[in-house]
Amino acid sequence: MTPNNDPVSDTPLFSAMMTPNRSLGRRGFSILMLAVAGISFVTGLVFAIAGAWPITGFFGLDVLLIYWAFRVNYRDGKAYEQIVVTPTELMFRKVSPRGAVIEWRCNPLWVRLEWDVHEEFGVQRLHLVSRGERRQIAGFLSPEEKESFGKALQAAIAAAKRGPDRTVTT
Repeated sequence: MTPNNDPVSDTPLFSAMMTPNRSLGRRGFSILMLAVAGISFVTGLVFAIAGAWPITGFFGLDVLLIYWAFRVNYRDGKAYEQIVVTPTELMFRKVSPRGAVIEWRCNPLWVRLEWDVHEEFGVQRLHLVSRGERRQIAGFLSPEEKESFGKALQAAIAAAKRGPDRTVTT
């Protein structure tokens, strides 16, 4: 309940959590690394038998670099963005892969959504703008997803600007 005992003002009109897409799960990652390690081992063995044994170390280095790149990718996958729109507040929270939080709250009456649209590629960026501040949102989404997300968010902001629907019961 809010201080004025109005349960309608706490009800979210829109809530979304956006995370980076990670199409390769743990099992797929394990299979991929086993395949890469196996191929590198066999190829390194062929070079060692042929007398070019120093080359074998480079195949091991390749496996380590691929493993490191995937680990960084998975670490970056811990980042997320969250947006919640209620009749009285718009909250945007951005969490970095290391856990640093940036939170921005404002009244939805003062917010507008700006679209950066490329005629060939679609929606490139979405920004929330309020009182001279501008925040880029939905950075993880594809252009098609940004368009769909932007329409839904714009509808929620418009609903917040209209105010709560109240019906009188007798």
